[in-house]
Amino acid sequence: MLYTNLKHLESAAEHAKILSENENVMVICGRMGPMCIPVYGIAEDLEDTYTHVKFCDMEFDNPESHVIRNLPEVRNFMGIPFTIYYKNGKVVKATSSIQSRQQVTAILDKEFGVPVNA
Repeated sequence: MLYTNLKHLESAAEHAKILSENENVMVICGRMGPMCIPVYGIAEDLEDTYTHVKFCDMEFDNPESHVIRNLPEVRNFMGIPFTIYYKNGKVVKATSSIQSRQQVTAILDKEFGVPVNA
């Protein structure tokens, strides 16, 4: 289990449902490790600002996370977390390993638009 305040995706079906119900989705697929925890924290901090984005996590070791681990966009990734940005159910950006707040917000702004209240 991931100990975050993000929406937890526990199955491939839940993952598909979130993508079908939300235009902009960021899913962080990882563990409770030193490269992942900062990315979860950044997402938690940004939820109130980026209200037009659904922020979720998924356990990397959950067999159901094959929906992320098997994406062509992550084929050459070497480190976790895998952070996937979806627009209308399609992958628009994917990153691996630790990311800074500035890196995450740059992707969110580019792919999903700057928040209205920013």
